[in-house]
Amino acid sequence: MERLHKWKMALKHAANLSGYHFNPRNNGYEYEFIQQIVRFISNQINRVPLHVVDYPVGLQRQVLKVYSLLDVRSNDEVKVVGIYGPGGMGKTTLAKAVYNFIADQFECVCFLHNVRENSTKHGLEHLQNDLLSQTVGFEFKLRNSSEGISTIKQRLQRKKVLLILDDVDELKQLQALVGGLDWFSVGSRVIITTRDKHLLASHGIDVTYEIRELNKKEALELLRWKTFKGKQVNSSYEHVLKRAVNYASGLPLALEILGSNLFGKHIEEWNSLLDRYERIPNKGIQKILKVSFDALEEDEQSVFLDIACCFKGYKLKEVEDILCAHYSQCMKYHIGVLVEKSLVKISRRGYVRLHHDLIEDVGKEIVRTESPKDPEKRSRLWFREDIFQAFEKNSGSQVEMIHLEFPLPEKIEEWKGDEFKKMESLKTLTIKNSSFVSKPQVQLPNGLRALEWPRYPSQHIPSDFRPKNLSICKLPNSDLTSFTLANSLKERMFLCMKVLHLDDSKCLTEISDVSGLQNLEEFSFQRCENLLTIHDSVGFLYKLKILNAEGCSKLRRFPPIQLPSLQKLELSFCKSLKNFPEILGKMESIQTICFRETLIEELPDSFQHLTKLIQLVLLVAEAHQLLIRIPSSILMMPKLNKLRLCGYHLLPNQSDKPSSMVSSKVKYLRLDECKLKDDSLPIILKLFANLTHLDLSLSNFTILPECIKEHQSLISLNLDDCTRLQEIRGIPPNLKFLSALNCELLSSSCTSMLLNQELHEVGGTIFCLPGKRIPEWFELQSRGWSFSFWIRNRLPSISLLYTTESMINKSCLGRFCLPVAQLYINGRECTFDDPLKGDYIWIKSDHTYLLNLNLQDMVGLDETFLKNEWNHAHVLINPLRFRKSQMHIFKQESSMDDIQFSDPYKKRELDDDVDDVFYDVDDVLDGDDDDDKTTHCNG
Repeated sequence: MERLHKWKMALKHAANLSGYHFNPRNNGYEYEFIQQIVRFISNQINRVPLHVVDYPVGLQRQVLKVYSLLDVRSNDEVKVVGIYGPGGMGKTTLAKAVYNFIADQFECVCFLHNVRENSTKHGLEHLQNDLLSQTVGFEFKLRNSSEGISTIKQRLQRKKVLLILDDVDELKQLQALVGGLDWFSVGSRVIITTRDKHLLASHGIDVTYEIRELNKKEALELLRWKTFKGKQVNSSYEHVLKRAVNYASGLPLALEILGSNLFGKHIEEWNSLLDRYERIPNKGIQKILKVSFDALEEDEQSVFLDIACCFKGYKLKEVEDILCAHYSQCMKYHIGVLVEKSLVKISRRGYVRLHHDLIEDVGKEIVRTESPKDPEKRSRLWFREDIFQAFEKNSGSQVEMIHLEFPLPEKIEEWKGDEFKKMESLKTLTIKNSSFVSKPQVQLPNGLRALEWPRYPSQHIPSDFRPKNLSICKLPNSDLTSFTLANSLKERMFLCMKVLHLDDSKCLTEISDVSGLQNLEEFSFQRCENLLTIHDSVGFLYKLKILNAEGCSKLRRFPPIQLPSLQKLELSFCKSLKNFPEILGKMESIQTICFRETLIEELPDSFQHLTKLIQLVLLVAEAHQLLIRIPSSILMMPKLNKLRLCGYHLLPNQSDKPSSMVSSKVKYLRLDECKLKDDSLPIILKLFANLTHLDLSLSNFTILPECIKEHQSLISLNLDDCTRLQEIRGIPPNLKFLSALNCELLSSSCTSMLLNQELHEVGGTIFCLPGKRIPEWFELQSRGWSFSFWIRNRLPSISLLYTTESMINKSCLGRFCLPVAQLYINGRECTFDDPLKGDYIWIKSDHTYLLNLNLQDMVGLDETFLKNEWNHAHVLINPLRFRKSQMHIFKQESSMDDIQFSDPYKKRELDDDVDDVFYDVDDVLDGDDDDDKTTHCNG
């Protein structure tokens, strides 16, 4: 019966196969049409697929993504796609898989393996001849690459070609093999794999795909298969398997090598081998990853080793400053090259990372092999045992950089203090998270250029320390006294010093004469709680850009300042400071001034000399009860863009009338806790007619006047804790963010107006309102915390609506950063661009939160969204304390033919050639939706 059933299914499948329909109008002569069929069938029969991998994991989505970028169905142009990423990530594997998937759709195909290696060994002419041999079928005796270029153009200009160039590392290779799009017929496709993103850009290739490491689930699956060959895994191996996966950092090459070496081994052998690899990387992995390092120029190699050994996880600006001091030149370009070569990456928040941990290991191993047994002979030291071994030998003439950071605060018992004296080549010294039982008399080498030592253990700067090139000096939490600092600065000229940090120095009572620091650009002594006086010379450091005295709570007077280069002045929490410093002449570089929680009652007339001021923050100290008037002349400063006042009265003179006032250019205005009333609000709105962001929280007005509709540029309005607010008479036409938390007197008609569908159809709105109201236009209600739908072509906007539970005490249930949801496209998470730029929204009981999100703005969308295909979208809500969640899709953004709420792939059979590429599109796009419970209310 089973055999009969198979026969029936086969016959049914054969009956449903569509043939080739001949139409004389479209297909020309019949014999030409037959030739096309014969050619197509011959390509399918004769072409031998490339071997990809024995066990493909995590390859499916990447194949589909590159297929989407290639847009193979379009025959009106030649397309080139670049695949880039570090070595060992599987670029070649991906290119082979894509080749197998689409090769049958081309007249001739060519896969050139190892372009970098073969170009070096055999020359470009060999590669050109190989290309012609695979596509045309003839052997050519090319005399030079110029002849090869002409031959390729002549022979392939009329052919629809699939060309894959694997592991390209020089521009001349691209120029010789795929110099221009006019070399091939329309419909041709070229794929280039490389480690160098900049190389692709240099050749005008702007369609690129960055290959990603395997996630932990995929990595664990691959490692299990390599080590146990599909056999059941003993549970006792689970911990060591996870350890191996963490070591491999999602790198397929590392997992392959680890799996081969660990196959058939006992747990003890696994741990032993991993211990060894964590000390000394595997040579096979090292060889592949080191290729990118070897291709760097000498300066770039040095910067890479610095980052790998010492500065991973630092802010980019900090790394640039330290390396600039270390090498006495700007290193921004060098860091940029490392990013383009897929060795270093910069996070969205500006932190420096390595592409994965094994690349870091490569850098550290390169330095270790400089002198495997004598660490004092290496260029960089970062490992505690190596540093202390160098100390014991009281040597280290070749060490240029030391980075000693203890994972936890640790007390050091035996340290003489003279360990650094003989390190004559030492330029950069960083010691963090340490403290000392005794107080050693530290001696420092005069060659230092960058010094960072929190909790510097000595009360003195060495008397013989005379560094001519010291550029960065950060000694926070030190025991330095005013006396030792004064002597050090007086007796020695620190002519090159640009950065001086003395933050949290409890013994510092005075900033002494710093007139010798004429190149100083950044001076910070924040939270020096016992600081009483500052020498007048601080006000005449002409190159100073940042001056930070925040938290000096006993400071009563700040000297006059004439700082033409100053960009930021921070005086916040100087709770004894009564007067703002006098401004001596114009300071046209100033951008930001902050003095929160001070006793400053008025600003001097000389404040108007700060003509380029952009941001001003003034908050009255809690004990200061008066509302202080701010002169309108300051509000009208030509460059002033951001203004925050708390406890200050910013109204102009009483004689000024709204009709006669000139509008301020301020765009960001915060008036929280200014207790504004109904009579003053219209004047404020008239005075600040160019606002984009307005914060009126904790005010006393009862009506938001209709004139606010005139604020065409206003996109953000905060009315939190305006507990007397009853009515909103107007809404700015371009408003995107509105928060009215705890505005319990706000009328229901106003709430309904704010939840009107037309207000949110444009997209990007975020409204937080009192009460629990669910508009009728919300069509999808989640019984759980997720929604699923399928989309193609254009991504729609979606609105998410949450309501919070009621509580007797109306307490705060926490806070969140937007958007309180994760979106997965085809199983890969995409992140929303945060419209509040990291600001929090408080979750209050008995409130409604409406978030309108434009899926087009997601970060990571380009890597996962498939063009001209159905894409599975899965919205996962973070429950927190929300009671209900509902969703609406704005259909006018997309045709309803491009949105479905059930899996479209379950409605049709997949082509056999998809199965040949070892995956099923249904598996890729379907995802795990068993837990989704979504009700279509109005759909």
